[in-house]
Formats: sequence, structure tokens, C-alpha cells
Amino acid sequence: MQQKNIGTEKALQKIKQFCTYQERSHYQVKEKLYSFGLYKNEVEQLLSQLIEESFLNEERYAQAFAGGRFRIKNWGRIKIKYELKQNRVSEYCIKTALQSIDEIEYNKTLRRLFEIKEKSLHAEKNTFTKKQKILSYLMQKGFEPSLVHAVFMED
Repeated sequence: MQQKNIGTEKALQKIKQFCTYQERSHYQVKEKLYSFGLYKNEVEQLLSQLIEESFLNEERYAQAFAGGRFRIKNWGRIKIKYELKQNRVSEYCIKTALQSIDEIEYNKTLRRLFEIKEKSLHAEKNTFTKKQKILSYLMQKGFEPSLVHAVFMED
């Protein structure tokens, strides 16, 4: 059910708070504005105003998202890219955000996750099953198959 139109002034105040709280994608803001019952032309006008006033910046959002998901949730590039695409972020911004992740830290995190998972499976006697569980865990985290296999080769 669509909410009654709250008007552009009130919507602008609310959406500025929404954007100030944390970085948002254009898609998230657009959906929020539509939830206020605004019409397409009002939404487009408010979006351009938010961009002009720097409340909304897709590149900044993508970098904050990628950095946060990598540092806090230990996600790999594949999962980060997928989530950014879900939020309809442009390919250019996704590429820039993924490049902002430090390669050395990325490999250290992958290695650390590998070791943690390996230790948690110490009771597993079948080495094939153990490797399969570690592999699927790291793939589910969004790490590239080539890097995951390289970590297995080091071990």
C-alpha cells in the first residue's frame, strides 16, 4: 500500500536525515522517496537536489559499502560486487570501490579465514570432506576461486 503524499518539503527533511545517518545508494533513496508517496517528477527533483548538496554520492557509497563489508563482515570481492549490483550501483563505481580494497589486507583476511575454518574442522577425519567444507565456506564469503585455490596450495 502506497503512503499518502507527504509533500516535497517534509520528504526533503526526512530524506536528508536518512542520507546523513549512513551512505545510501541512489536506488535506496529513490525507493524511500517513493515510500513517502511522492510522484516520479518530485522524486527526480529531490534526487538531483541531494546530489548537488552532496547528501548523495554513489561512488562514496560504493567505497564505504565495500570497505565496511570487507573489514567488518570479511566479505570477498564477488559477494561485495553482487550486493552493490543489487543496490543498482553503476559498474564504474563498483570497479572503483573494489580497487579501493587493499590487496595485501585482502589476502591476509583470506588466509586468516582459511586458518580459522581449518581449526574449527579439526575433528573431521576425511581430508576431502574437510577441504570441501573450507572451500565452500570461503566461496560463500565471496572470495575468488583462483585465490582460494592458491591458499590451498600454500598449505
